Amino acid sequence: MKPSEGALIVALALGLLAAALSSDGQQPGKVYRIGWLGTTTGGVETDSHHCPIKGSPNWQAWVEGLRERGYVQGQNLAIECRWTEARQERAPTVAAEVVNLKLDVIVANTTANVLAAKQASSTIPIVMMGVMDPVGRGVVASLAHPGGNVTGPTDDVGPSLAGKYLELLKEAIPRVSRVAVLVHRPNPLEPPSAYLSETQAAARALDVTLQTCHVQALGEIEGAFTAMIEARAEALLVLPHPTFALRAQQIVALAAQSRLPAIYFQKAHVEAGGLMAYAPDRVAIWRRLGYYVDKILKGANPAELPVEQPTKFELVINLKTAKALGLTIPQSLLMRADEVIQ
Repeated sequence: MKPSEGALIVALALGLLAAALSSDGQQPGKVYRIGWLGTTTGGVETDSHHCPIKGSPNWQAWVEGLRERGYVQGQNLAIECRWTEARQERAPTVAAEVVNLKLDVIVANTTANVLAAKQASSTIPIVMMGVMDPVGRGVVASLAHPGGNVTGPTDDVGPSLAGKYLELLKEAIPRVSRVAVLVHRPNPLEPPSAYLSETQAAARALDVTLQTCHVQALGEIEGAFTAMIEARAEALLVLPHPTFALRAQQIVALAAQSRLPAIYFQKAHVEAGGLMAYAPDRVAIWRRLGYYVDKILKGANPAELPVEQPTKFELVINLKTAKALGLTIPQSLLMRADEVIQ
């Protein structure tokens, strides 16, 4: 082979490689910058960008979702993380800090953080995580056509799920007639909970009396349980909210202390000792964040990138907790459970 022919072959190969990278949407040599606006690291070790070095299974899933699409930290990807330390009032300040980092995309976790990021910038694409009822909470205009600069996967299929929680609780404890409902009182960044109205409608159909316990500040949770006992509640339904997710250990412990069988909206509560949960597969949802980031980096408009709802839900029951409460879970319900903790 002549030297000129070898050079031509190399040039053609490099040209094909460049074309392939271009068609894939990734620019050779470019380092994409993603901002993460979260609530708390949970005490794990972080790197110089304030991001978890290892993190939870959820964090690992979203980083793996990026890797599957060719984005690797330290190579063509840099993630900058900022945290509100579980204080929602800090969301606007921290969101403004994230916006000033000159990012390609912001991924924001929880409704308050997403709304704060949206308020801080109307131009930087925002991928949401941990948002329930995004239309009702004013995050997006619709699921099919989000509008604005926010899109991403949502954590549930909407407030109608609240009725399912109550049905499962009634099926597990047929005799129950008075149920306490732990609901988060909205802050100025959030509209009233549509889950509560759906729960009230389900209660009427099931002939169940509800006792609503509103909580906003973290210090109010213990007082809410005192009110439940005074009102002679027989069981507890914890409606979805990030605050109740962050305080899973405390809520489960208070329910056990109050001897209240409870149904929760995430598996973590049951793993911590709660009775039962009906929840989406959150690890799968976190992995889908990589899909949205990839689409946006390749030029997709978040206003027209549909919001995905979870398609897989898990019924998890803790039999050890049932035994401690003196309950016998019907076999028909156990057979439908995706996981039974002994």
